[in-house]
Amino acid sequence: MTAELVPLVLILPLAFVHAGLWGILLLNLAYLRRAPSGTAEPPPSLSVCIPARNEADNLRRLLPTLENQDYPDLEIFVWDDGSEDDTWAVLSAAESDRLTPLRGEDPPPGWVGKVHALHQCTRQASGKCYLFLDADAELRRPDALRQLVARHRGSQTRVSSGFPRLRGAALLLVSLVPHALLTSLPWPLVPRTQLPELSALNGQCWLVDRDVYQRHEPHAQVKDAVLEDVAIGRYLKRMGHPPTLLDVQDLVAVHMYDGFMESWRGFRKNAYLLLGGTPLRFTLMYGGFLLSWLVAPLLSIWFLVSLYGLKLVTDRSSGMPIHITVLAPLSYLLGLILQFDSAVHHWSDDVRWKGRSVPSSAREEAPTAPTDR
Repeated sequence: MTAELVPLVLILPLAFVHAGLWGILLLNLAYLRRAPSGTAEPPPSLSVCIPARNEADNLRRLLPTLENQDYPDLEIFVWDDGSEDDTWAVLSAAESDRLTPLRGEDPPPGWVGKVHALHQCTRQASGKCYLFLDADAELRRPDALRQLVARHRGSQTRVSSGFPRLRGAALLLVSLVPHALLTSLPWPLVPRTQLPELSALNGQCWLVDRDVYQRHEPHAQVKDAVLEDVAIGRYLKRMGHPPTLLDVQDLVAVHMYDGFMESWRGFRKNAYLLLGGTPLRFTLMYGGFLLSWLVAPLLSIWFLVSLYGLKLVTDRSSGMPIHITVLAPLSYLLGLILQFDSAVHHWSDDVRWKGRSVPSSAREEAPTAPTDR
């Protein structure tokens, strides 16, 4: 093969990949701009379930926004997952008859802390609808819960996942989250296909009807999953409840990290698993990112323009500052380094988060039959 043919052999498949990314992105943007049909029915009782491990500062921001909600029938459960900071003191000092603080130590063997915390919250919940919310979230207006539930009930399924506004530090890395959410999974196809792999949730904010949750017990089914939201999204789709994605940026903000190193450690625990969680799957997927994000722009200026364009659209759609878009090549480069670093740490079984070891291999698919409650 001549040297002139080598770039061409690479350019053609890379052009196909970039075209696919643009197709998925435009499809998802149109999908997110749809308006769920409204309902005149009164809002159902709502149970908000929040996991908290060393989340004192985040809870000081979140709890007042929950207390300020005008939702008529609301209960809030926060599970203090063996925190080593002032999380329990913050919960105990909160003056709210809607809030029920719960407390536990380390999760039982075989359970991941967040999954166990949320599962325990559901043991207490009595609402007709469950909202699972991360502790670093914040409700942006007093009617946020009303609107969340209204959009959930107006969606086409009984499981809804939110696309919130992301805030905080390390936006060069954080901006890759909405980028991935909008360019990797064609959301309009989730309910129109049978493939469980073509499904996911955003664990930062998602809703499910109580009867669906109780029938299928998703947290109990994926109790050892670090990427519990992806596993639950796939499991519930197999059970006949494919999730829908709702744009809730006007309702919910998530302050992901307070600093660059914290964000690096946080993404490190997930990146390898997102790229398959095994050496073979990681190698194949990482090779694809390496070619698309690094090699392609070196082969043609048009690939660089395409990457800038993808980042521009996803950044504008998620409210990222313009300087983050200008520095898009740095975001992509950091993403590649982070993915490799995550793999190395998982291979050496050296991934920790909030004082706990993170499982180093991808879990098997969730079972196809629910466990009795």
